[in-house]
Amino acid sequence: MPNRLAHETSPYLLQHADNPVDWWPWSAEAFEEARKRNVPVLLSVGYSSCHWCHVMAHESFEDQETADYQNAHFVNIKVDREERPDVDAVYMEAVQAATGQGGWPMTVFLTPDAEPFYFGTYFPPAPRHGMPSFRQVLQGVHSAWADRRDEVAEVAGKIVRDLAGREISYGDSQAPGDEELAQALLGLTREYDPQRGGFGGAPKFPPAMVIEFLLRHHARTGSEGALQMAQDTCERMARGGIYDQLGGGFARYSVDRDWVIPHFEKMLYDNALLCRIYAHLWRSTGSELARRVALETADFMVRELRTNEGGFASALDADSDDGTGKHVEGAYYVWTPEQLREVLGDDAELAAHYFGVTEEGTFEHGASVLQLPQHEGVFDAEKVETVKRRLLEARAARPAPGRDDKVVAAWNGLAIAALAETGAYFDRPDLVEAALGAADLLVRLHLDDHARLARTSKDGHVGANAGVLEDYADVAEGFLALASVTGEGVWLEFAGFLLDHVLTRFTDDSGALYDTAADAEKLIRRPQDPTDNAAPSGWTAAAGALLSYAAQTGYEPHRTAAEKALGVVKALGPRVPRFIGWGLAAAEARLDGPREVAVVGPALDDPGTRTLHRTALLGTAPGAVVAVGTPDSDEFPLLAARPLSNGEPTAYVCRNFTCDTPTTDPDRLRTQLSG
Repeated sequence: MPNRLAHETSPYLLQHADNPVDWWPWSAEAFEEARKRNVPVLLSVGYSSCHWCHVMAHESFEDQETADYQNAHFVNIKVDREERPDVDAVYMEAVQAATGQGGWPMTVFLTPDAEPFYFGTYFPPAPRHGMPSFRQVLQGVHSAWADRRDEVAEVAGKIVRDLAGREISYGDSQAPGDEELAQALLGLTREYDPQRGGFGGAPKFPPAMVIEFLLRHHARTGSEGALQMAQDTCERMARGGIYDQLGGGFARYSVDRDWVIPHFEKMLYDNALLCRIYAHLWRSTGSELARRVALETADFMVRELRTNEGGFASALDADSDDGTGKHVEGAYYVWTPEQLREVLGDDAELAAHYFGVTEEGTFEHGASVLQLPQHEGVFDAEKVETVKRRLLEARAARPAPGRDDKVVAAWNGLAIAALAETGAYFDRPDLVEAALGAADLLVRLHLDDHARLARTSKDGHVGANAGVLEDYADVAEGFLALASVTGEGVWLEFAGFLLDHVLTRFTDDSGALYDTAADAEKLIRRPQDPTDNAAPSGWTAAAGALLSYAAQTGYEPHRTAAEKALGVVKALGPRVPRFIGWGLAAAEARLDGPREVAVVGPALDDPGTRTLHRTALLGTAPGAVVAVGTPDSDEFPLLAARPLSNGEPTAYVCRNFTCDTPTTDPDRLRTQLSG
């Protein structure tokens, strides 16, 4: 019989609706039940495409005997971390502080007052490699609760006090200058892997936010070292197994240092960020590889993640049916030489050489993850394209990975920005239309009459959870990009509504930002983290969006708030640049102005206007904003008092609304935006 999760909309929670565990969703009622029964709470946090979440579910949560013990001695709460990033952040901070590491599934035992006292992540069904079994953990916690309650209360109280004392201190609230950004670049150089690209060792995550900083730093300073790190990392990733060589798009991360073996789940936020990064790399260098990867990744998002309502789904699972009914990680993506021969016949040998498929395999059980050779020119390009098409068609007949269909506002904001810009750069209006469709969905469904955002929706139904800072910031970022690309000022207006909430509900008097609004549900701690994780932190994303909005409108409170927020980048950038790349990128934009570009023409579809507009969008000045319209347009403040020059389409490049000499020449405009 289904448990309470059957009434939820989260695909992750619904995966557990038929467990014998008597799960509760996160709710005041669940904690009241724990008080009434005088038992602790078992909090389990994960997400739908998490491999080890599935493993623990199959091993423990689907086991009747284990579930009976859980039900007898605990109130069991299941949380989708993607729906409730605030709950996840608060308890993950406690887990990491107590154990020195974190991950999912996250397993935390709480008092009925939601205070944590014992932590872990994945627990096996039997003792293994020094780890206790999950049953042993349950029994130990129950015993401590029954026999040593005072000790449990003391531990819980100490943890809550420690968490409460972890307020962010970020110096003098001044944005970083040249010196701090140069120090950040030096720190990245020390951690850079010159043989393989990327930073640090295994596992390796795509450093999208850092690459944006490197590209902007190169554009502002001419640093060849910054550009080289960005180029080499992007090329290594694009040629490795972390990139889907047949269907486009990136896996979550590489388990090895060489980008060969991915953790196969595909996340919307990764692909949105990387699509935009490769488009920006092409804009800076003209790299054909960057162009191809940007477009293939955009096409992957539209083809495989777009929902019927026009938004973008959160993720594809790492696991899928291997054809025998068993769910295996990577089964959809890997190939053996025999499988190549079955599909390609005489062309199998070419495919094996081209994609690095060997008899020994690069993955498990003799299978290989497809990679791209360093020297593509030695292969017949037409033949390779035919082989890729045939393999993709054959792969499509395999059981596909599951898809998490919930629409997360923040990640859709990132996708809107990526698709809008990629579509504009490469003359792909269909991609811009896809961005507009997602933006329309967010306005129609996620945004209420007071411009407050809901975090998620699914199948056209809005979720109950309030948007957090990253939702407001990333959706504003997407709307600002859409305004620049389309010339539709309504997106600038919507961005302003969202950023006003950032100023009034997420920011304190010192300029510090919080991940949740002041009027949000109160947890044991109000989460606050300025460092990037898988996506830009809400803090630095808000700083960047506030800065862009101020450049578009001239609104001083937004610029002041952005500069105060960037104070944390001044403090952390030189010390931990890998983990605050988006903040460093926003700081580059601030040092450059950012430049404001107004393009006026007799009509948006006028050829001369379109040429100047595209030239402006392709400018490499860090964080430059673009407004396009007719001289009498009132949709963009940047267009005010900007006449045509001799009746011709004209571009104005400004800083702080003080402009260079206007130009009608695209080459002159290109020069104004490249130095």
